[in-house]
Amino acid sequence: MDVGKAGGGGAPESAEARVSLAALCDDLLAETELLDDLVRPLDDAGWHTPTPAAGWTIRDQVVHLARSDEAARLSAVEPDAFMRWREEVRRDRDAVIARLSAEDRHKSGPEVLAWLHSARRQLVDAVCDLDPKQRVPWFGPDMTIVSSVTARIMETWAHGQDCFDALHVEHPSSNNLRHVALIGTLTFGNSFRAKGREVPDVRVRVELDAPDGGVWTFGSADATEIVRGTAEDFCLVVTQRRHVDDTDLVAEGHVTAEWLMIAQAYAGTGGPGRRPGQFPRRPRRPPRSTG
Repeated sequence: MDVGKAGGGGAPESAEARVSLAALCDDLLAETELLDDLVRPLDDAGWHTPTPAAGWTIRDQVVHLARSDEAARLSAVEPDAFMRWREEVRRDRDAVIARLSAEDRHKSGPEVLAWLHSARRQLVDAVCDLDPKQRVPWFGPDMTIVSSVTARIMETWAHGQDCFDALHVEHPSSNNLRHVALIGTLTFGNSFRAKGREVPDVRVRVELDAPDGGVWTFGSADATEIVRGTAEDFCLVVTQRRHVDDTDLVAEGHVTAEWLMIAQAYAGTGGPGRRPGQFPRRPRRPPRSTG
């Protein structure tokens, strides 16, 4: 499959050639500020608003991001300690989750938001001077520092989408979506493997209308299996925040049609995603002015 090769970790190993580590960290902090602007005004009831992810409130989404940032920093600066913790999780995941949930239960919304900002700043400060190609362990396959930071952008955007959906607020689009879209294309194989399916040996191309009016293209120019649509719709589908039937994505070919039904830009078996018809089909947004 020609859009790239990636393991179950979900982050693009070719990202080093596309963007600097400093620029990635800036994009991560910018995505954080979008989420901050949304949730900072919430009262206690607002923080406990259910999100489309079953059993998760807005507070839970922010807790997840903060704890994941701590894990990403640990994997970068203390990989042996991270791997010991990873083994503990693998031995008894339910017990670890129960313990962490008990530790976090007393934290208020403003406290978890402050935690996220602290964990994120510590992550950025820890990785900014590292070799972008340095490999670090993760819960899926090992990945580079650049891949790790890119994955944090994807996670922030995806979990942020759940919060925007919960509050019925439009999620602002930016060219940060390119990071999410790149991960989405490079995890083509992972999407099939996660469902126990054979990875199709075909050439695939993804052509996306960017928020600024440009076009992003991933994959082979001579591919016969093609996905076309907006970057936002594609990112919503590959992060399982929308069912493909609720978007304007067009799959040209049976392989891409199957892919969009099972796409996931992250490791693990994945959840049920969103149901068809759960969200209204959105009209296309006009390109964002760059003037």
